[in-house]
Amino acid sequence: MLAQTAEKLHICRVCDISFTQKSLLLRHLCIHTGKKPHVCDVCSKIFIRKCDLVGHMRIHTGERPYVCEVCNKSFTLKHNLVAHTRIHAEEKPHVCDMCDKSYSRKHQMMIHMRIHTGQKPHVCVTCDKSFTQKFDLVEHMRIHTGEKPHVCVTCNKSFAQKSTLRAHFHTHTGEKPHLCNLCSKSFSRKYGLVVHMRTHTGEKPHVCNVCNKSFIHRKSLVEHLYIHTGEKPHTCNICDKSFTERYRLVMHELIHSEEKTQAGDEHQNGKLLGIPI
Repeated sequence: MLAQTAEKLHICRVCDISFTQKSLLLRHLCIHTGKKPHVCDVCSKIFIRKCDLVGHMRIHTGERPYVCEVCNKSFTLKHNLVAHTRIHAEEKPHVCDMCDKSYSRKHQMMIHMRIHTGQKPHVCVTCDKSFTQKFDLVEHMRIHTGEKPHVCVTCNKSFAQKSTLRAHFHTHTGEKPHLCNLCSKSFSRKYGLVVHMRTHTGEKPHVCNVCNKSFIHRKSLVEHLYIHTGEKPHTCNICDKSFTERYRLVMHELIHSEEKTQAGDEHQNGKLLGIPI
């Protein structure tokens, strides 16, 4: 009994958590006080624990002391190496309680859990759109900044998102790796397959908030909303007639094409008959 008491002698007066060492208690107290005594001399970032500062400093020095014995990939922090080695061992100890999907790293599982909780902590300061991952927010911000850092080596076309570049590259190779397992139709982009699958499942996730009509494609919902707003954004560049839906404009333009063809035929017939035009 005495041994058990000695094991956790140092108790936090704020939250009653106990520690075996005084140094651990002092470090824990920084959580309550907000005190972060360890400061980076390079970028002024501050840390509660000295070991965290030491690990952080390697970002500036470029030091990567933890090396994978299998593939020689190196890391600044030991826990990153431990997580990496699970890729080779195919070990995935972090399991989702809700759907049993497993991950090699706890951080990956925590991000995955946001699918179930609906949590989207990363918010765009420009348009308030929110994301589950910081990476997705960073890529989204390029819509506002116009930045397109991902460049195609074949045609020099640039893209805001790496995934879009990968999908674009399939236009050069002709590759369509995303295959529908119901009808064998294939797509260059995964998103194309996701949308296509709705034709089989009947899913229509894009719902009009005015009349509750639902659509497979988001762009179909956008065009449908013009019926309620009265907006007609698709304008004929020949006669200035406007339409709510693009396909109606395309159909309308055929009238002008037929008129042009007909006028051309009449002109040609006039020339053949020697009639002045």
